[in-house]
Amino acid sequence: MSALEVALQGTAGTLPIEVAFRAEARPLVLVGPNGAGKTQTLMMILGATRPSRGRVTLDGAPLFDAEQGLDLPVEQRRIGFLPQRYALFPHLDVLSNVSYGIAAPDRAERLRLAREMLRDLDVEALATRHPAELSGGETQRVALARALAARPRALLLDEPLAALDVSLRRDMRRFLAARLRAWSLPTVVVTHDRADAEALEGDVVVLEGGAVVQRGQLAALAAEPATPFVKRLVSGADQ
Repeated sequence: MSALEVALQGTAGTLPIEVAFRAEARPLVLVGPNGAGKTQTLMMILGATRPSRGRVTLDGAPLFDAEQGLDLPVEQRRIGFLPQRYALFPHLDVLSNVSYGIAAPDRAERLRLAREMLRDLDVEALATRHPAELSGGETQRVALARALAARPRALLLDEPLAALDVSLRRDMRRFLAARLRAWSLPTVVVTHDRADAEALEGDVVVLEGGAVVQRGQLAALAAEPATPFVKRLVSGADQ
């Protein structure tokens, strides 16, 4: 079974971070209050930030190993990344945005693969539009298509639904949960929303102050919340 294994130490500003978890085909949901170190954890896995100690492996192959002095660059890790605000290039149309990161022998092949991914996410009709012409849900799907078009071996999603309004978020939550189950990629999803975690049906890792304070299925967290934040999360008090 494909797996992403993480055991890292690093910092987010002055906040020390120490995390360890394993993500497989079912999404792993990383939750925590603002400033807990969730995004920085993704950056260390992606290779955009260098940890101080630890190890990251994907399907048993090391991507980062502090003891061995191994630190593969981002482009060699083959990890798809969806940032919080999607970060589409405003001057490029949808098709060019999605084809941008695809490694292929020529432009025609890159465009073919980009169209294939847009079709898979039901947004092929948007190919000639620019990001400013897209709705929130369309932007999210296009950004997800760009993250997946390069055929990543794992996927990191940073608050993928946070920019959407409440009604659209419900629809996109169902859509995203179904697609992640179909793709069966090791996936880490950062969220602050209990409903997101519930829909994704994965294990939950709670990060507070840069440290893992609890992990397990949402029902297990609800039965014995380890901190006031976990108690608020499982009760939906902050939603």
